[in-house]
Amino acid sequence: MHNPGEQHMSAVMKILSYLKGSPGKGILFRKNEHFRIECYTDADWAGSTDDRRSTSGYFTFVGGNLVTWRSKKQNVVSRSSAEAEFRGMALGICELLWLKFLLQDVGVKQGLPMKLFCDNKAARDIAHNPVQHDRTKHVEVDRFFIKEKLDSKVIEVPPIGTDDQVADILTKAVSSNKFSRFLDKLGMCTIYAPT
Repeated sequence: MHNPGEQHMSAVMKILSYLKGSPGKGILFRKNEHFRIECYTDADWAGSTDDRRSTSGYFTFVGGNLVTWRSKKQNVVSRSSAEAEFRGMALGICELLWLKFLLQDVGVKQGLPMKLFCDNKAARDIAHNPVQHDRTKHVEVDRFFIKEKLDSKVIEVPPIGTDDQVADILTKAVSSNKFSRFLDKLGMCTIYAPT
C-alpha cells in the first residue's frame, strides 16, 4: 500500500473480476449436532520478496462451519519453513482458545480437544518435543505455549496431507481445481446454482 506498482494493480483487477463473476457466492451454514472446533493453519516460507517475511493463514470451523479466517504477514523473518509454520500454529491456537471462551460465554461447553491441522511434519514434531535445539531457539515462547496446550489436552495436532490443507489458499497460489475444491470444503456455494 505504501508503494503500489503495476503488478499490484493487476492483482486488484483480477480480484475485482473474480468478484464480479460470482455475485451469488457466499458461505452456507449447515446445522450439525456437534460444536467441534477445528483450525487449519498454514504458512509460506519467506514468501515476500521485499523483506522475506512469511505469511501465516488460518481457517477456523465450529460445528463444521467456517466462522473465522485470517491471512497476515508475520512480524519477523523465519529462518526455516518449520519456524514459519510453527508461528502460524501459535496464531491458530490463539484463535481456537478465543472461540472456545466465546462459546463458553454463550453456554456451549467444549468437552473434546480442539483440533489444529498443520501439514508441516517438522512443526508438529517440534510441538510434541520439549527438547530445546537450534531449530526452536527462535520460537521458544511459542514452543512452550503450544506444548502447554498439547499437554493439557486442550488441543491435538493430527496429521493432515498437503492436498487437504485448505489454508493453502491464504498463503500461496494454488491451481484453479484445488481452489474450487477448497471453496467447497469451506462451505462456499452459489445461491443461483441449480440444486
